[in-house]
Amino acid sequence: MSAGTVPAATMPGGTVEVTQRGPIATVTLSNPGRRNTMTEAMWLALEPVCAQLADDASVRAVMVRGAGADFSAGADISDLRAILRDEDSGRHDGGAVARGEAALAGLHKPTIAAVEGYCLGGAWQIAAACDIRLASSEATFGITPAKIGIVYPTAGIERLVRIAGPATAKYLLFSGDFVDAERARVLGLVQTVYPAEAFWDEVDEFVDRLASRSQLSIQAMKDIVDTVVSGDDSGAELAQANEHWQHLMTTAGDAETGIRAFLAKGTPEFTWNGGRDTQRRTADAPS
Repeated sequence: MSAGTVPAATMPGGTVEVTQRGPIATVTLSNPGRRNTMTEAMWLALEPVCAQLADDASVRAVMVRGAGADFSAGADISDLRAILRDEDSGRHDGGAVARGEAALAGLHKPTIAAVEGYCLGGAWQIAAACDIRLASSEATFGITPAKIGIVYPTAGIERLVRIAGPATAKYLLFSGDFVDAERARVLGLVQTVYPAEAFWDEVDEFVDRLASRSQLSIQAMKDIVDTVVSGDDSGAELAQANEHWQHLMTTAGDAETGIRAFLAKGTPEFTWNGGRDTQRRTADAPS
């Protein structure tokens, strides 16, 4: 993927675009005048976008953001039945939302949600599917199914419970209350809150730092952490993950690069970025 703007999906009232700055790809959700609400086509666009990013060796970190002043106000309510409907089962338990969320969560590269303004309803599922969430001090979060009488998709509830715990998940889901950025940090929804006036400078610096780190280390530890929280009580999958990455560490070259730079008191220049053939999990597989 070359630098610049690459439209990943275009539809009436909304787009999903991928831009690239050096090794960092930015996925931008845009629905002008509607606080970036997500149409069905926008949700479905996340699958090919993630596949594109997974296969592009030049991309070392992925940031997800909204266009303008808001991350997203969530799923397009006027299109909600179509968005949530699973074509195979006929049930309204995720549909396009669950597919987009799973694709983002399954991406093996580090993903960062940069949240300004509103992050509501289904938009939280996009943010939650990212590895790290950074918020502007003026961001607002809300998970609002109880306000419109729907049952939040199971995948979204499961991820929320893992991130924030059952009591906080119930508080947010039952009440539908909005919480500000600092409260969201206290509740565990976001990792860091930056002052609004410095938000994008801080985000860019953080994402640049991630892109400069060993991607072997990051991709391995992402897989291992996700395996730990997946609930495999036998420990078999965790042992498999450890064996896979320990073996790859001996052949990938990042360890030699890092140790050599450390001993020379220099800055390592890591080059490995793997590929889907080096992963145990891919963006096409469930996380």
